[in-house]
Amino acid sequence: MEFKDYYSALGVERTASDDEVRKAYRKLARKYHPDVSKEPDAEQRMRDINEAKDVLGDKEKRAAYDALADRVARGGRPDGSFQPPPDWDTGYEFHRGPRQGPADHADFSEFFSSMFGDAERRGAARHNYRARGEDHHAAIEITLEDALNGIERELTLRAQTLDAQGRPQWENRTLAVKIPPGVHPGQFIRLAGQGMPGHGGEPAGDLYLEVRIAPHKLYRVEERDLYMTLPITPAEAALGAQVEVPTPTGGVVEVTVPPNARGGMKLRLKGRGFAGKTPGDLYLLLEIALPPADSEAARNAYAQLAQATSSFNPRQHLGV
Repeated sequence: MEFKDYYSALGVERTASDDEVRKAYRKLARKYHPDVSKEPDAEQRMRDINEAKDVLGDKEKRAAYDALADRVARGGRPDGSFQPPPDWDTGYEFHRGPRQGPADHADFSEFFSSMFGDAERRGAARHNYRARGEDHHAAIEITLEDALNGIERELTLRAQTLDAQGRPQWENRTLAVKIPPGVHPGQFIRLAGQGMPGHGGEPAGDLYLEVRIAPHKLYRVEERDLYMTLPITPAEAALGAQVEVPTPTGGVVEVTVPPNARGGMKLRLKGRGFAGKTPGDLYLLLEIALPPADSEAARNAYAQLAQATSSFNPRQHLGV
């Protein structure tokens, strides 16, 4: 059996405070939860960090684990294998942590089951343990229109719950989720009481949904602002024009293209981005679209334009 380094699993030092352990766990849970992560080893990593949190998040377990780690460092086996001393847990009492059930469940490693299995059950019998349930994290992808206007959706998640014996298990849950208008990418929606069940009559944890917005064919999202490429003709760019533009919330507005507009110029439509205390804006990036010279009239027009602007050298800044 291999000795497991729970501090490395959470990416914290042995001197980490309880708060640092909790923060490290939450950060990794957001990254590796099966409903959020695209990593190929997400489920295994999630099991590892759950196990590490169960030990390092419990003062008695952590103290016993630290003492055992010291003994292992002093007298480890040459082949790197590990076998716990028979008296390793003398003087310590363990109770089941808020995320986990009995240690012989399949979601636990051989190391954890060997070290904390019987001791955890003895401790559970001696303690009337009370703890709020842990929070869960997941992701939800919505369209830009739904983000701007708000929507109510049904969401099916693979969630961890406890069975009648207190053992963790995975099940599919369907929830009705209300998406408020103006929600933006990276924002979390809190669903109270939809996390892990509590212990000893304490309340369940919460479920935090990270909002992701699907790519849109017209608009690009940057924080609370939206960007759209607006094609204009050479004549509209040179002379100025009034052009119609679709808005992300529906409808059409008329905008003014100033004379002598250049490609890449930005026009700002204030307050047309995401709603909020400080609303975002809609930026129009001008792109000059050249009409094709596919007719005699078009070719003649280009020839007349070339003659009228013969003194204009677009490559002058290149020194040619």
